[in-house]
Amino acid sequence: MTRLLPCLVLLLLSGQACAAGLTARVDRTRLALHETLELTLETEDATQFGAPDLGPLAESFQVASTRQQNQLATVDGQARALTRWLITLQPRKTGSLEIPALSLGQWRSEPIQLTVQADDHASETLAPVFIDATLDRDHVYVQGQIVLTLRIFHSVSLYDDSSLSPLQMPNAIVERLGEPRTYEKRVNGMLHGVIEVRYAIFPQQSGHLTIPAQLFSATTVAATDGYSPFGPTPGRVTEVKSPVIPLEVAPIPPSYPKDQPWLPARRLTLVEAWTPAPAEAQVGESLTRSLLLQAEGLSSAQLPPIETAEVPGLRRYPDQPSLANEVGPGGVTGSREQRVALVPTEPGKATLPPISVTWWNTETDRLEVTELPAHTLDVAMNPTIEQPPLESLPAPVAAPSAWPAWPWQISTLVLACTTLLGFGLWWHARRQPAVHRSAASGPSPRTLLDDLKRACLANDSQATRQALDAWARQQPETLADMAARFVPLSDALDELNGALYSETGQRWQGEGLWRAVQALPAQEQQAIEQDQSALPPLYPR
Repeated sequence: MTRLLPCLVLLLLSGQACAAGLTARVDRTRLALHETLELTLETEDATQFGAPDLGPLAESFQVASTRQQNQLATVDGQARALTRWLITLQPRKTGSLEIPALSLGQWRSEPIQLTVQADDHASETLAPVFIDATLDRDHVYVQGQIVLTLRIFHSVSLYDDSSLSPLQMPNAIVERLGEPRTYEKRVNGMLHGVIEVRYAIFPQQSGHLTIPAQLFSATTVAATDGYSPFGPTPGRVTEVKSPVIPLEVAPIPPSYPKDQPWLPARRLTLVEAWTPAPAEAQVGESLTRSLLLQAEGLSSAQLPPIETAEVPGLRRYPDQPSLANEVGPGGVTGSREQRVALVPTEPGKATLPPISVTWWNTETDRLEVTELPAHTLDVAMNPTIEQPPLESLPAPVAAPSAWPAWPWQISTLVLACTTLLGFGLWWHARRQPAVHRSAASGPSPRTLLDDLKRACLANDSQATRQALDAWARQQPETLADMAARFVPLSDALDELNGALYSETGQRWQGEGLWRAVQALPAQEQQAIEQDQSALPPLYPR
């Protein structure tokens, strides 16, 4: 996971996949002597031919088999050719081993650290089928993760009807980590097949917890000395149980802040990415800020929302958060991505406050705080936005000199003003038609078009629908008529309605709708004049 996180950060920052190279990963980092593991080498460089140099592996590992796969993958809408080598390795000794850096042409992979334990069953008399259960750590905090590994060893062949009872714990959340793995291991000089099943367990209360036994059932293939005239010998059903494991769950440490959500994790990272770059901030132009929170040992459902404060001079249009879980050698890694569109409303400097996440490091057993520093945006004036001219202030008018006002003079002036006002209202009323036409009110078409643009670029389907209806009401034709005579607009409206009313909650991109509105051809002038000159119907409905 340490190597995958920088690639993910680079993917967010540049919008492109990681540069072509040679990446290495293993299916697990802890194993016993005589067990095998799978090393995967992968490259996107189509100019490299041949196979990686596996010579550095010979000192600490025995290469059991090597397979090559070629496939075509799509990353960010671009087709990329991937070449993958699957290498089965068996360690030669116990202790801390390192898979060294391997080379392919100009590329070199990163080394990988492994822990190889001694064989626990070296001096035992083993049954044909037995189960071994291990935990990845001795203690766990409440709501933290502990990984249970069940290994089913069998020295005899099994039919395909094998089954394992589900792991159910009333005071814990249990998630199975991927599909069962199968490999081979030599125990006491005899080759055994191994079926490995892994679970992530999240205890929901502190105190004593018991991991119950699981029942494995399978039909063994009976051994035959040769041809039997009575047909194949039927197999025998075998059932074995895993051991019961007691576990002590530690409570939340007293030093943990009471006002912060409890996050026990092995590693937690918080990164951000901008599209476009913050240096290009302009008034009225949308900036998308992506915040990614990742935690090893927590599921995405346990990650809290990333709190961001309001900033004067910036309008915020948040998007729905994206949650994902990734299964790796250490268990579950949860991620939460929050995206928000920021639209500057005035030039100058806008400072985004720092963002911090408090969590408990289960590896070092201490409190830690991961923080993004404050960020200052230097917002420039958008040259495409017209500024109203500065009007000169009127010259100050000198106060008239005081003059005596007699009562009859004031009453005569008031009577004259009211008479003139009444005559003006009467004259204005005579010039008006019997039925008044409703005058258009509300914001200008330019303002409505700007609101529609900002909502589309922010990918906010609800705000886009409202802005689109407001803009269409001031057009000479209806939105349905415009869609009927312009196919791109009709397709964009279908995508918007699908995002609004679809049960799947698909993510909508508003750039296509904005381009369709900009490219909408004007209605023919002749048709408009004909429509305006047409007399209203004699009997309107």
